[in-house]
Amino acid sequence: MAITRQVEIPPGVDVTLDGGVLTVSGPKGTLVRDMRFPQIEIAVEGDKVVVSTASDKKRILAMTGTLEAHAKNMIRGVVDGYEYRMKVVYSHFPIQLKQQGNRLEINNFLGEKQPRIAKIIEGVTVKLGNDEVTLTGIDKEKVGNTAANIEHATRITKRDPRVFQDGIYITERA
Repeated sequence: MAITRQVEIPPGVDVTLDGGVLTVSGPKGTLVRDMRFPQIEIAVEGDKVVVSTASDKKRILAMTGTLEAHAKNMIRGVVDGYEYRMKVVYSHFPIQLKQQGNRLEINNFLGEKQPRIAKIIEGVTVKLGNDEVTLTGIDKEKVGNTAANIEHATRITKRDPRVFQDGIYITERA
């Protein structure tokens, strides 16, 4: 039972495969990812990326879907890019945000004196608004991981989260 999955390549996007390393170039930039996996073949045929396997093992079949999704996300990233919107929520102590290089400093969280630090992954642009943080980039994984880093930095422990709802939360993914 061979399975084949195809991803369309839109015009204006250049996709090359070099020894299992997929390179996608588009109007917004270039993404590179190692797509090698045992028993799975990847090929660029015309205007399609083809992920195929001859195996019928559950793990291999699942991985073909994963590699197809990676290719789709890379193509969408270089064409449209990704944007995450996050809301700054506080009830008593106003949270102050400051970007310093590749880190976001979160001051006055729950009145704490020490700032909390969230790592901004390279390739992600952070825009700080009044009570909003906007993350943009072409790599879905990097933008999502940066949003998770910020959300995790404002996690509350040893208190009731229903009472202390302060934090920075993801509100929109686009």
